[in-house]
Parts: sequence; C-alpha cells; structure tokens
Amino acid sequence: MPLFFNKMQRRNPQDPEGERKWYVVLRSTGIADEQEMAKLLSEETTLNPKEAEMAIYQLFKVVVRQLLNSKTVPLGSIGTLRLTVSSEGADTEKEANANLIKELNVRLVPSEEFKQELKKAEFIYVKDMLPDNQQEASSGQA
Repeated sequence: MPLFFNKMQRRNPQDPEGERKWYVVLRSTGIADEQEMAKLLSEETTLNPKEAEMAIYQLFKVVVRQLLNSKTVPLGSIGTLRLTVSSEGADTEKEANANLIKELNVRLVPSEEFKQELKKAEFIYVKDMLPDNQQEASSGQA
C-alpha cells in the first residue's frame, strides 16, 4: 500500500530570510482507531475483536506505568519506547533541577526489522491520483 505525499514550499526556520524551498510532506488517509486495530489484530490471532481491543487498552496502561517507573519498554519487532525531556539550561550543576524541564517526550526507537519493513514503502504524489482536469484546476496550489 502506498504512502501519499504533497509538495509544500517553506522557509528554513533557522534562516527565516532565506529562500523558500520545496519539501515533500506525507499525507494521512485517516486514523486507524482502537476498534479497527482490534479487528485487524483479531484476524491475525486467536483473540476476538473485543479481547483484542481490551489487550490494546491494557497494553497502554502497562506501557505508561513502566515508562513512569523510569523503564525503557521494548515492544518486540516494533522497537523500544523511552522517555526524554526538553529542558532549559542552567549555568551551574547546582542550578540544574527538575524545575527546568519544559516537556516530557515519548520516543520510539524502531527495531532494525521495523526499519527494513518501512524501506519497502512506495510513494505516490497526491495530484497524480486526480483526473487531468482537476490537476489543471489546482495547479496553482502546492
């Protein structure tokens, strides 16, 4: 199944006065909610859709609990979840404390298997899917 992209012209945030360049950005075709994921998971396992939905919900609770216990959480072939922080800097070690933390972030470090699977992605420019007359009508847009 292909990944869809559009083209957007943007400035480099580190050089706001610089020349605008064209960038490729991915476009989502929707959201796979818990019920859809549970249905798909049930088709791959012996779980029924409601059991699969409960497993997804329980996995959420267990992952959050482990992350908040300062643990790194491996998720098999998907990869590993870990927490990081964004913080302000301090001039001295003594001044560095938890009050400087601005944001708590979750990072997924994908497994090598996951990365290899994603390398199989195919890409389609969204406008290439439109009939020719619609492409001409939207030709001024990115």
